Amino acid sequence: MLKKALFLGTITFSLLFHGCSDSVQETEEVNSMVSGTNFKLTDTKSNIFNVEKKGNDFILKGYEDKIVIYDIFATWCPPCRAAAPSLTRLQNEFAKDLLILGITIEEDISNADILAYKTKYGADYTIVNSKDNVPLSRSIASTIKVGQRFPIPLMVMYKNGQYVTHYVGAIPEEMIISDIKKAIGQ
Repeated sequence: MLKKALFLGTITFSLLFHGCSDSVQETEEVNSMVSGTNFKLTDTKSNIFNVEKKGNDFILKGYEDKIVIYDIFATWCPPCRAAAPSLTRLQNEFAKDLLILGITIEEDISNADILAYKTKYGADYTIVNSKDNVPLSRSIASTIKVGQRFPIPLMVMYKNGQYVTHYVGAIPEEMIISDIKKAIGQ
């Protein structure tokens, strides 16, 4: 019995160690590939959003003076679904100073599926569905050093393109409100 436990422990340790090294390598590859990159995002209404990565900054063209929260999520994710109504409330409450930009990490998802998600879970904020979603998500995750196998939802707040804070997983709405108020100087 002891030999079996030792064997399983060794295999588990080696798998964890192997996964960590891949993640570091992927992170370095993503950083080198996307430095100084432009990302073109399109929402379900064909509005175009251009994000420029300059160093560690992510500048959303036309929204330079706003706080931007990149909500990196998936439609199948229960915590992401639970966060949608809170993000809608935040978008409405701080409309003058804030843009929430939902970025799905799902490849090959249809706009119809995004619209169904928005309706079912009360996600009344901008959600983009573009080929640049995954590269942008990976670039943001790499920049804030959460690795390429990051948990979702991952929400990252920027002001004037500069990093403010980020949240991993389910987070109380009050905490995000407090950080938004700090960022806008209230």
